[in-house]
Amino acid sequence: MNKNTIIGIVLMIALFVGFSFYQSYEMEKQQEILNQKAKIEQAERAKRIAEAEAERLLEEQMTEEERFTRDSIANVERMNAEVYHHGSTLYAATQGTEEVITIENEFMSIAFDNLGGKVTDVTLKNYTRYEEGERDELVQLMVPNSAKMGISLYRNGAEQALNTNDYFFSPSVEKLEDRTVVTMHLDVEQDAWVEYMYTVYNTGDASRDYLVDFTIRQHNIASMLRGDEISLGWSNRSLKNERSFQNEAMATTIVYSEDGDVDELDSDGERESIEELNWIAFKQQYFSSAFIAQQNFTAAMSFKSAKNENSGFIKEFNASISIPYTEGAEQYNFAFYYGPNDYRIMNNVEFMGKEADLQEIIPMGGVLIGWWNKFITIPIFHWLSNHGLGFGIIILLLTLFVKMVILPLTYKSYMSTAKMRAIRPEIEAINQKYPNPDDAMKKQQAMMELYQKVGINPMGGCLPLLIQMPILWAMFRFFPASIELRGEGFLWADDLSTYDSVVELPFNIPFYGDHISLFALLMTLALFGYSFISYKQQAATTAGQPGAGMMKFMMVYFMPLMMLCVMNSFSAGLCYYYFLSQIFTMIIMFAIRRSVNDEKIREKLLTRKPRKKSRFQERYEEALKQQQEQMTINREMRRQQRR
Repeated sequence: MNKNTIIGIVLMIALFVGFSFYQSYEMEKQQEILNQKAKIEQAERAKRIAEAEAERLLEEQMTEEERFTRDSIANVERMNAEVYHHGSTLYAATQGTEEVITIENEFMSIAFDNLGGKVTDVTLKNYTRYEEGERDELVQLMVPNSAKMGISLYRNGAEQALNTNDYFFSPSVEKLEDRTVVTMHLDVEQDAWVEYMYTVYNTGDASRDYLVDFTIRQHNIASMLRGDEISLGWSNRSLKNERSFQNEAMATTIVYSEDGDVDELDSDGERESIEELNWIAFKQQYFSSAFIAQQNFTAAMSFKSAKNENSGFIKEFNASISIPYTEGAEQYNFAFYYGPNDYRIMNNVEFMGKEADLQEIIPMGGVLIGWWNKFITIPIFHWLSNHGLGFGIIILLLTLFVKMVILPLTYKSYMSTAKMRAIRPEIEAINQKYPNPDDAMKKQQAMMELYQKVGINPMGGCLPLLIQMPILWAMFRFFPASIELRGEGFLWADDLSTYDSVVELPFNIPFYGDHISLFALLMTLALFGYSFISYKQQAATTAGQPGAGMMKFMMVYFMPLMMLCVMNSFSAGLCYYYFLSQIFTMIIMFAIRRSVNDEKIREKLLTRKPRKKSRFQERYEEALKQQQEQMTINREMRRQQRR
């Protein structure tokens, strides 16, 4: 062992010993700190125990008179703080007895609570809700535990707002011949007050009686307002009313009219400071609570969705409404609509001599297709229902009417397919002439020349079907939104507005559900039959084309299966309509085919005199030639690169 090795070993031992001593010192230091902390905490705990014990002993030694004096002083201090916060007048309004006033008419029962002076409960007499699979409770649009409405007030320049929802109003009721007026009065300061005046009508006219006139009267509250506006908060929680939680949740939202243009909140459930509003509505699938104003207002709106379907509610609505304050004006006129989303009722609702246009709450399909439902579907539907027909028969007749309207398009579509089938030998000859994929452009050009020669539009079979799509979409929007079907049975379905569950499954199938809807199953079978027949008729035009097998799979099998999964939880009325639509279409197609002779069509096409090409055809063929030439050049360049 040399000198350097010995020195290294000594140094390593020295470092190890030094590190051990240092670590031991640090541990002792940390332990000392912990011990000191523990002593402090123990001392503080002992102090708290001693203080508590001293208070207990003092409490035991105090006389009843001393305790009363102490509590009285505390209560006075607390009351003084409350008085300062609210003001003497409003503080008096925090003390009171809750009183609920219930007013009824033919269509609803509405309750007013003097705590907040608000509408606290609205129950519709003619509609029931689903509760555990059964309709055994009346529909509630406003719920006592969640319904709130109040004006924000500010005292002494305070940032924290006071809200009239927290004070007891003085109620009064005046019954007139065809109406009842409920007035809620609140003194906010000396010679300053707010009044809510509600007028509930009983005329027998649904468009009038579902509408509650609401007037805000005020006197000398300008100093307690923030800015030049009255801030009114309105909120509520919508209960689950329908069988399908998913469908009801999708249909439940906030709808608003912005200077005549109707829109709704997006899925994020929030919009801030929308101006020039005419009304806002807490919309459910078949019912709505709407706030209507005489003059335009500004509002921020939001909703929160229920986390699960067992909660008993769908969404929580909130609206912060800003009403322009006019100096000298002591009255502001509004109205609440509490009622069904019934087109006939909403279309006739008027406020202050003007149409409210509440029917726009009902989803009709938008500008492009909504006209079909408004001017054709709904009038026919209501005309038939007024003649005492059952809704199953009404849907059948409506389906038949729609099929008669689009019959010319159906005939044109079939004839286009028949023409393509008639020239199948010529199409197969072109396929055999150009089997190489590199000659795809030549084959396409040859096909276009053939179509031009015999006078066939290759899109002739598709265009009529595309024209029918808006009508199909319009019906898709109409049935789930049609309250007339709610509670109406047909065959095995006890309610055409929701799914007809013939079998309840003990498990949930992804993308399908936990039940079997028979109308959805029948619709799927009918769609499969129609798709199979349609594909066989079009096979002549698609034979030999790339992707023909995939097209068959998508058209014949995948689409019906997808529709089964989608429609299983939709309304039985909609599934019944689609089922009838497919059946009628197959009958019509069969009848047309029996009346059409393919041989005569072929003879007529082949003997047809060629017509002059249109400019579009000439440009299209020229484009095909240029594309074919470019493809030839590209292939030649690739060959040269490989060499």
